[in-house]
Amino acid sequence: MPSADQEAGPEAGPGAGPGADPVDVLAAKDPLAAFQDAHAQRRPLALATSGTAGASRTVLRTTGSWVDSFHHVSSLLGVGHSSRVWVPGPLAATMNLFAAAHARWAGASLVPGPREATHAHLVPSTLRRLLAEAPSDLADLHVLVAGDRLDRTTYDAARAAGARVSHYYGAAELSFVAWGEHADALRPFPDVEVTARAGELWVRSPYTCLGYAEPGRTLRRDSDGWTTVGDRGELTGGHVRVLGRAGGITTGGATVLVADIEHRLRAGAAGEVAVVGRPHPDLGEVVVAVVSCADDVPRLRSLARQALAPAERPRRWVHLPTLPLTPSGKIDRVALATAVAAVEPVDA
Repeated sequence: MPSADQEAGPEAGPGAGPGADPVDVLAAKDPLAAFQDAHAQRRPLALATSGTAGASRTVLRTTGSWVDSFHHVSSLLGVGHSSRVWVPGPLAATMNLFAAAHARWAGASLVPGPREATHAHLVPSTLRRLLAEAPSDLADLHVLVAGDRLDRTTYDAARAAGARVSHYYGAAELSFVAWGEHADALRPFPDVEVTARAGELWVRSPYTCLGYAEPGRTLRRDSDGWTTVGDRGELTGGHVRVLGRAGGITTGGATVLVADIEHRLRAGAAGEVAVVGRPHPDLGEVVVAVVSCADDVPRLRSLARQALAPAERPRRWVHLPTLPLTPSGKIDRVALATAVAAVEPVDA
């Protein structure tokens, strides 16, 4: 496949290239058209992201760092000119803009719903909603799930509904890192090297970003071209296991990791489940499990006794029929903590 610079062709101006002013395509009225214009002009992208914990940042990257991965995505998904792709999320989110830009590059058409589609790009919460409300819409659909861990339980339910399922782990700074069927079957994405150093995932890849727009914010790189965003994980037998960021809850003098607790609880949940810390006068914080399905509480309480260390077990359970999400469909941790503080727990 030609490089991004080769593809830009004669439309690129004489001063264009990575040194040109970056384009804020996510703020454009038509982000997809803005991306295509930036690619033709060989201008870098400025991609603002708020994350799930309120830590805003603006990632700078070349359009080629996306475009050069398109042929791998097409091969892994089987997307071509006859494909019909559904991207339900807003194009102001990087994951969705990438999906739309890839579909356009592959000659596929974008469609407004799952019933017209052959392929779909979803976050896990949207997939679980479809499984609950319209599982027949998933029949014969190839679903690519990202934005959060795709647990084996949700994967199995989607397969039982007739969907083919792929999943990837990536980051705004790194683009693709690992690809597989679900979170426990991820392998490094083509052309990407992955290693773990002291429990932290490092990546060497042609798809990483240029850095950040904010003065004083730097991307962690080493002299050999390896980069990390701080996600915890391990590499075992060629499989990449992602454990999430190192954020934790300190309770009774012990620090427990939110990602570890959520990973174990989600294996037994019918609905959504998320974990937050809540202030406690004696313990500092207590672990609070938030569920979207009230019937999950007794089942998950039993699972917690079996699968979690004493400090990791939720002391409080909160039922919220709908967990707050960011515009890109991920759990909004800041809004979730606020919502938890406003409601009474199922039990204390």
